[in-house]
Amino acid sequence: MLVHDRNRDALASWLRLTLIPGVGGEARRALLKAFGLPQAIFEASPRALSAIIDPALAERLLSHECDADINTALDWAAQPDNQLLTLADADYPQSLLSSDDPPVLLYAKGNIGILNRPMLAIVGSRNATVQGARDAEAFAEALGDAGLTIVSGLALGIDAAAHRGALATAAGTIAVIGTGADRLYPARNEALARAIAEKGVVLSEFPLGTPALGSNFPRRNRIIAGLGLGCLVVEAALKSGSLITARLAAETGREVFAIPGSIHSPLSRGCHQLIRQGAKLVESAQDILEELRWETAPSATIASGQTDVPQNGGEEQVLAFMGDAPCALDTLSARSGLTPATLLAMLLPMELAGHVAQLPGGLYQRLH
Repeated sequence: MLVHDRNRDALASWLRLTLIPGVGGEARRALLKAFGLPQAIFEASPRALSAIIDPALAERLLSHECDADINTALDWAAQPDNQLLTLADADYPQSLLSSDDPPVLLYAKGNIGILNRPMLAIVGSRNATVQGARDAEAFAEALGDAGLTIVSGLALGIDAAAHRGALATAAGTIAVIGTGADRLYPARNEALARAIAEKGVVLSEFPLGTPALGSNFPRRNRIIAGLGLGCLVVEAALKSGSLITARLAAETGREVFAIPGSIHSPLSRGCHQLIRQGAKLVESAQDILEELRWETAPSATIASGQTDVPQNGGEEQVLAFMGDAPCALDTLSARSGLTPATLLAMLLPMELAGHVAQLPGGLYQRLH
């Protein structure tokens, strides 16, 4: 993207908010809630800022210690296919807004047009078996053919297999990485990352130059969980990071799926634990599509996105798509083919009439 002068100052303010050391996600959201756009934050007095955050942090916020990093990021965004996406951008993934900790700013490389398509996360062990990798690739291809963009973490093993399967489809794939967008980890997946950037998106919330730090990958997992309508775990040990992703998905109202395996395999135990905890046991991609009530024509979804016109009638059809369990707005949007804005306009009178209830976490539930 070409960063025009009129946008450069605005982007610089968003970058400053994310690059000042010590200012975490909670503080950023509190500041944005209090002052609006970042430019207003940096025009505020230290006293006004200190009413929201720690005074020492407020003083640091008004410093210019990260100017060089800001210019580096702006130069990166000026290169072809590179984008900086903020919470205020229309292309920002709307599904992340229902998560507890949406990133204030995302670094994206590739086709950002797919970031608001219906997605499904596929995760699993880095030390995958041959069969596990084949399963991940086959599930990703089948789900991609059905119109679901596949999200994963670019790790070795299951993640890489899922990306490869999705690349064979028109729906594409999104790789959420735990390093800066200018660094790829692991190096063995560099060619795969380039292919993803051509047909999908490589996505990161971490500043440019961020190396592969262990603490960053659990944070990366919340984005993977938040993007998808659900999360499929193919193979996972009991202490696998994939179980973190599955837990985060469940906590935000997403469906969790797991493929069972041999009782003698350590890589089956994580999946079996998820199934005991309520994850859906699946043996085919069709099991997932049926659980999601996936009825939108794949070609229409991929070609033009969601429609504002109800294709299946009114309130009764929305209630049917909702089902009896709590349902996230983006899940309902994918099932019905209606945009979130259209659904919100329909759900409000339904809520007032006592037909649905809004639950914490942005969930809705049908009332009988």
